[in-house]
Amino acid sequence: MGEFLSQLRDDRERLTLLVTTLIVTFVLYQMLGQRVFSVGGMQSMSIQVSEFGFLALAMGLAMLTAGIDLSVVAAAGLSGVMSATVLSGRVIPITDENQGMLLVLGIAAALITGLLTGLVNGLIIAKVSVPPILATLGTMVFFTGIGMALTSGNSVPNQVAAFPLIANTAIGPFPVPFVMLATAFVVVALILSRTRFGRQVYLFGENQVALRFTGARTERVIILTYVLIGFLVGCAAIIMVARANSMRVGFGESYLLQAILVVVLSGFNPYGGKGRVSNLAMGLVLLQLLSTSMNAFAFSPYARNLVWGLILLFVMIVNHLSGNFRKRPRRDAAGSEPDEAGRATDTPSLQPT
Repeated sequence: MGEFLSQLRDDRERLTLLVTTLIVTFVLYQMLGQRVFSVGGMQSMSIQVSEFGFLALAMGLAMLTAGIDLSVVAAAGLSGVMSATVLSGRVIPITDENQGMLLVLGIAAALITGLLTGLVNGLIIAKVSVPPILATLGTMVFFTGIGMALTSGNSVPNQVAAFPLIANTAIGPFPVPFVMLATAFVVVALILSRTRFGRQVYLFGENQVALRFTGARTERVIILTYVLIGFLVGCAAIIMVARANSMRVGFGESYLLQAILVVVLSGFNPYGGKGRVSNLAMGLVLLQLLSTSMNAFAFSPYARNLVWGLILLFVMIVNHLSGNFRKRPRRDAAGSEPDEAGRATDTPSLQPT
């Protein structure tokens, strides 16, 4: 307990996020009570946050590398379409005997498609040196186009009866999608904090030159990071198909803005190298509480997007004014850092020999 309090004192973002979450929870409980905070309401919220939580975790990984992935929702949509296509019987006709096999194939289709979308993003960013924002903007349109070409914009229904059980089954009091999300958060947190690859991800966002100086293959770090992002996107697609019992291109479009919002709200630095998975978990709780309260107050979808946009602008302005977003000085071609006047200093190059 003492160690946790010490970490709170040292981590201003975590302390602010925790206090804000507690205050919002208390206020909403006083206003809505059992309408939201009943056992059924909490289980419903845990299912709703799960598919979005995977996308937010994926966005957080991209931001740790000083990048961004604008294609996460489009990639999830394409992964869901591929999964639903298998589950609809269009590829293999459905019989009573092969439904179990098709369920496994539907899950595999979502995960493999997600991995491929992440691999495409990683290769474009690492091998072609396209900035992440431009690369993922292009692939967002590309993935959406593939989905539209496959479905003509129509919804693809699931015909495997057991597949919706993924969203409707609970392990004790916890729905399966929430267990999947919690497992993903724990695994990603361990990867980032306990493995060499995790340290390289942080160092890539903090100082790419220093990472190259350690002998690490920076291209490999980026490719593996985006492949991991693709896997998380595939998991989100599985939950989307299971919840809706169908899939169409454009499903969950508002998740992109919300994913960026919750990642920035959780203290991830857009310039890379800073962010905690535990803070992201608290940010998800806060955002889901706000989303559920807007449902309870019958906010229109247009009003919700307005609220998310205003909150995102507010958080970014506050973080900028408080110095949380500090852009590191660029190095010139020789590896020197510019001084305040923009002139290169005599700092030696850290390029590996």
